[in-house]
Amino acid sequence: MGADIKKLRNRIKSVDSTLHTTKAMGLVASSKIKRAIDSMQKGRAYADALQETVSQLAKSAECAKSPYIKSRTSGRTRLIVIAGDRGLAGGYNANIFRFMRDYPEAEVIPIGKRAYERFGGTCYFAEKFSYENAIRLAEGLCADFAAGVYDRLGVVGTRYVSMMVQEPVLTWLLPLTKKEEAREHSAIFEPDELTVLETAIPTYVAGMLLRQVKESFASEVAARRMAMDSAGKNAQMMIDDLSLAYNRARQGAITQEITEIVAGSGE
Repeated sequence: MGADIKKLRNRIKSVDSTLHTTKAMGLVASSKIKRAIDSMQKGRAYADALQETVSQLAKSAECAKSPYIKSRTSGRTRLIVIAGDRGLAGGYNANIFRFMRDYPEAEVIPIGKRAYERFGGTCYFAEKFSYENAIRLAEGLCADFAAGVYDRLGVVGTRYVSMMVQEPVLTWLLPLTKKEEAREHSAIFEPDELTVLETAIPTYVAGMLLRQVKESFASEVAARRMAMDSAGKNAQMMIDDLSLAYNRARQGAITQEITEIVAGSGE
């Protein structure tokens, strides 16, 4: 009986320590979520403006000559894969890695420590990923694409739907596709559409990449907050159950001791 009480006491201490950890991580995630969502929304607005401009340029006949628009048939794919810098975020990282099973032959450029650990390469931290990182990476990617090193460029990240829902998503960046629904405009591009397009492409890729990194980070923080809330509730329920078992065991031990004392006194 004494051994059982000791085990229960140690178990309660262990779960209580876990509860403190989950509460602390939940508070950290809560402190980051508003800033992450604000940054994500700004990234979306910036990327939408870039997308509109590039879509208008891609519609012009002159830009059809650009290597960034011509489709290719060999299918060599390069994917930028965005995961988290740390775990304990529910299925956030696992969902990305599961999604990547559909692209076993793709060359991967990881962003986020967990993606780096999974795929290797150069380690970019998702939380600290800056525009300088994005434009430097985009310039190299665009140069390789124009030189024919690979044929398709995409970004695998996580789309933020709500605090409860985040979804893996693949966004293709290159080659550009003509969107007939793009709004008509009266802008005049100097010196010509083709020159402007090819100059703007690295900025476009950098903007789209940065937007996806910010959105993925907001998704990671939201997923971690929900995971820590759930873990905290489960830990508290476990402590309650263990405390009940501990009190019953302790009461049983006390009752047994009293019975033995009474029995001994009657002899």
